[in-house]
Amino acid sequence: MNRKPRVVVGLSGGVDSAVTAYLLKAQGWDVVGIFMKNWEDDDDSEYCSSNEDFVDAAAVADVIGIEIEHVNFAAEYKDRVFAEFLREYQAGRTPNPDVLCNAEIKFKAFLDHAMRLGATKIATGHYARVRERTGRFELLKGLDDTKDQSYFLHRLNQAQLAKTLFPVGELRKTEVRRMAQEIGLPNAKKKDSTGICFIGERPFREFLNRYISKEPGPIKDERGRVIGQHQGLSFYTLGQRQGLGIGGLKERGAQRGGGEHEPWFVARKDMENNTLWVVQGHDHPWLQSSALEADDASWVSGQSPAPGAYAAKTRYRQADAACTLASAAASAFRLEFSEPQWAVTPGQSAVLYDGEVCLGGGVISSPG
Repeated sequence: MNRKPRVVVGLSGGVDSAVTAYLLKAQGWDVVGIFMKNWEDDDDSEYCSSNEDFVDAAAVADVIGIEIEHVNFAAEYKDRVFAEFLREYQAGRTPNPDVLCNAEIKFKAFLDHAMRLGATKIATGHYARVRERTGRFELLKGLDDTKDQSYFLHRLNQAQLAKTLFPVGELRKTEVRRMAQEIGLPNAKKKDSTGICFIGERPFREFLNRYISKEPGPIKDERGRVIGQHQGLSFYTLGQRQGLGIGGLKERGAQRGGGEHEPWFVARKDMENNTLWVVQGHDHPWLQSSALEADDASWVSGQSPAPGAYAAKTRYRQADAACTLASAAASAFRLEFSEPQWAVTPGQSAVLYDGEVCLGGGVISSPG
């Protein structure tokens, strides 16, 4: 008997993974759905939608006609993703847990589980593509540039990409929605999830408060004047405008020629002196960086690219910025930008592109 090759699809309860499963079944794969539970500390709270998402994923599996398994990766997530997330925040950096979750859970723990189920491949609803060239695998941007998620996938390696499919990466989001409605999927109109998976829609500072101790200190302007008090440096990120508690002090900006109505932004975090530095105006020089250093590098091909002209993103919702890879080693690199970049933030990912090809990236250690 010729058995169909098996693909295990990560069904999240969302429309992208649902259409992914449908497309693969239509292509003739033996499709099995897996719902990943990655967080359970407060699963019954108003902010955690895990149970609701599983009900949606199960309803999708029923309509498509595939099996679904509920798998708990909460212990792995806590060890490999959340612990690192807290370490980074306590060090004053702003990590991106979705990048780590993809590298450690969705394309490691989940991939391993899928292989045990006899899968040839795994698939997710990410907007990205994989291309094989002369035995090597490239990670490409999704065709819908407004939804491209290659930024979050830049730490994937050759072994992971060789076993991964991204069917909706070939489509536009509008096509995915239309297809879901035509098929009659129960979640065709479900809103896209936002925010970090384990935080959901809850207030971020409220969540961090449970894990990181507060150590209040001064908020200073560029002239060194104390203009307020912060709640602990871990709770702020560079470029932050909301929640600074100094809105009533805007008139100070007029004294430095910045205009009395210009908003305040977090510009620097001095961990040694527990001081938060703020400036007025989105385009203040302290918020501009012409270069950056990154470490903990991960390259899709397995080796660092040659120095030269590329493009990069220093945050997800950002257009590609022209840059030069000035130097690159196995674990660190330096980027120099043609135009200054706004609020380059330690802990975030700097991801390098050559056209539509995502080459990999690293964790920003310092703005240049």
